[in-house]
Amino acid sequence: MVGTVSHVVYPALIFIAIHMASSTPLRASLVRALGERGYTGMFSLASALSLGWLIWAYGAAPLEALWSAPGWSGPLIWVIMPFSIVLVVLGGTTPNPTMAMSESRLEAGDPAPGILKITRHPMLWGIALWALSHLPANGDKASVTLFGSFAFLALIGMRFIDRKKEEALGAAWGPFALTTSAIPFVAAIQGRTKIAWGEIGLWKVALGLAVYAAFAWLHAVLIGVSALPG
Repeated sequence: MVGTVSHVVYPALIFIAIHMASSTPLRASLVRALGERGYTGMFSLASALSLGWLIWAYGAAPLEALWSAPGWSGPLIWVIMPFSIVLVVLGGTTPNPTMAMSESRLEAGDPAPGILKITRHPMLWGIALWALSHLPANGDKASVTLFGSFAFLALIGMRFIDRKKEEALGAAWGPFALTTSAIPFVAAIQGRTKIAWGEIGLWKVALGLAVYAAFAWLHAVLIGVSALPG
């Protein structure tokens, strides 16, 4: 099955299953058996191996087209990707109670600083935007499997994470959930929080744009396709 589209499906399903299982009762059983650090280590290793397998299988898959890329698909990527990368950087540099082993942030004076007042899942939204923006331009079966898997996992993962945190933290989760929202800007629109743009951090946005520029410049070398206009 090596070098077939079907071979991309298997690691994609395993990658999704590993992440979804972390929000099921199976996680508690594994934590009891391995300890928190042991479970985290096993989860990280399994995620890395399945991701590596997925990337390798995708690179070896043949091109089986489902549709031709529309003319607007390239500009769509150029418009959306800066937001995607900035959100990933903001998610990685902002302390967040939704992240593993960061529940103590709920005890902070402001458990939802910066970007968390816009969405409590900035990194997942960044991944979802990356995957969804690349789907129209990559209408082959292997790409649909790859990008579709990441989009599905990022979007459904928000609900799974929220449910896991609510069950684990009980009443402590309530105030944070009340003053934030999974969908961007909903909490602010509903008057449950007030966005403090200065808290987001200009340096974080600048870093995200720098990462985007560097990746766009190196895209042809790393991926084999130019990401630059023209």
